[in-house]
Amino acid sequence: MQSTGEGSGHTVSEPNPVVEELLKGFGARAEELLQSKERITGLLEAVVALAEDLSLDAVLERVVGSACRLLHARFGALGVIGDDHALSHFITVGIDGKLARQIGPLPTGHGVLGLLITDPRPLRLHELSKHPEAYGFPSHHPPMRSFLGVPVRVRDVVFGNLYLTEKEDGEDFSAEDEALAVALAAAAGVAIENARLYDDARRRARWLEACMDVSGLMLSTDRDYTSGGLDPIAGRALQESASSLALLVAPAANGVAHVVIGVAGERGTAFSGRSLHLESELLEGVLEGGEPVLFDDASEVLGEVDGAVTGPLLAVALSTQGAHHGLLLLARDKGSVRYARTDIEMGAVFGSHVALALELARVHRLREELLVFTDRDRIARDLHDLVIQRLFAAGLSVQSLTRFTKEELALERIRNITGELDEAIRSLRDTIYSLKSNTGEIELLSGRIRRVTRSSSKSMPFPPRLTITGPVDAVTSDKADNVVAVVSEGLSNAIRHSGADTISVSVAVVKGRVTVVISDNGAGFTQPEKRNGLSNLEDRARMLDGNCTITSAPDSGTSLEWSVPL
Repeated sequence: MQSTGEGSGHTVSEPNPVVEELLKGFGARAEELLQSKERITGLLEAVVALAEDLSLDAVLERVVGSACRLLHARFGALGVIGDDHALSHFITVGIDGKLARQIGPLPTGHGVLGLLITDPRPLRLHELSKHPEAYGFPSHHPPMRSFLGVPVRVRDVVFGNLYLTEKEDGEDFSAEDEALAVALAAAAGVAIENARLYDDARRRARWLEACMDVSGLMLSTDRDYTSGGLDPIAGRALQESASSLALLVAPAANGVAHVVIGVAGERGTAFSGRSLHLESELLEGVLEGGEPVLFDDASEVLGEVDGAVTGPLLAVALSTQGAHHGLLLLARDKGSVRYARTDIEMGAVFGSHVALALELARVHRLREELLVFTDRDRIARDLHDLVIQRLFAAGLSVQSLTRFTKEELALERIRNITGELDEAIRSLRDTIYSLKSNTGEIELLSGRIRRVTRSSSKSMPFPPRLTITGPVDAVTSDKADNVVAVVSEGLSNAIRHSGADTISVSVAVVKGRVTVVISDNGAGFTQPEKRNGLSNLEDRARMLDGNCTITSAPDSGTSLEWSVPL
């Protein structure tokens, strides 16, 4: 439409509404494209930032920080889902340390946070507190209304959830925000997987280095580590496993309890040198060299000890090639995360290295002992075959001189010389027996009983009558030691207090029991005096589920019967 003005000489065009609308649309579209470009650029920058560090903790913090900056959220968090389908880690951005301490414990996965665990799909809310699953906020918690949550997946497995609240402009999170969060979560999953693989490789390398170090330490010295002194080894296991308590325990001599031979950690002093009764049925496989076992509560294994830890416990066998040397017990404080697969697997490797070092040290010690014993055997043979024979020949030669003299003084001198030679021969034989008895050969119980009987009766004018019946030499070593002690104590009492001229000792193995009977025809008594010796005999019998009976009467002698089951 045109209009002609007088005296003007030109025409003026009126605005076209259609063109203006198109120009406005192009402007809005350009602004949207510019915003999309900024968002894509921000997303790329966030993805690049995730790859700047390979530490898992640092990656998790970068994920939350990048999400808050990209989507303009005041608060952000990333909850890591644990083995029990609860939140094991909770990394936050926007809440400082002082406020976090006022709020209290971190969430574990209730309410809306738990909804994303059970149903891992993106979730946008206008008012967080109005959701049916809302759990409420603790005291001092800042207000949060708008909410966006997306799952973070690692190899199609939900690793955790990314939570964003309180968009800075007061608006709700949009569908575009959700798409960006999903894209960032996908990139975060890749970065987290790479960080986990790096962290796993680094931790395995540190465990292997610890294995080499402890093996070198144990094999570089002649120290006997089988009975204690393993605190440095326990300390290294404590360090690599991030534990608060580490114990190395070995089977006790009684075969029932376990003795602590190495401790580490502030609470380790409560266990140093103690005997532990590891009665948990789950430990039977580990004690036989099986796979490691994980407990949720350390007190299930360690019992109730003042100051002890009550968190997760990992039991690892100290075993290699059929040789079992005990257990490595690692424990953490209550509320700590469970031991990861890396710690379980590498803890088993560490335990096998410690067991191998113990076994090599034992073999090395036995080899040195064998060299000493072999040398003793050679000395004993030389004494027997050379020295004793020459002394015996010299004695015979001296005795033959009696044919050439009848003078009593000379005969007495010859008898004294031959007596001295006989005494020297007996001393040499005792030395030979002593050398052979220390070569590690196990002396039979029957021989020990005869030796104790002879030794106890040296001061008597008559020898005791000794009777051995049944397979006495088949008695186990722990009970054999008690039998020898009972024979020695009972015979000593009879010799010193009975005034008898006949004493008999009987040791018999019949119907699954070993029985010692010591009787005499001495003065006897009505009430026995309370002596430590008799109390010890009764204690030994009671300790082995047996019995000890003393029968006596005035002028009728005394009979001691001591019997325990095999």
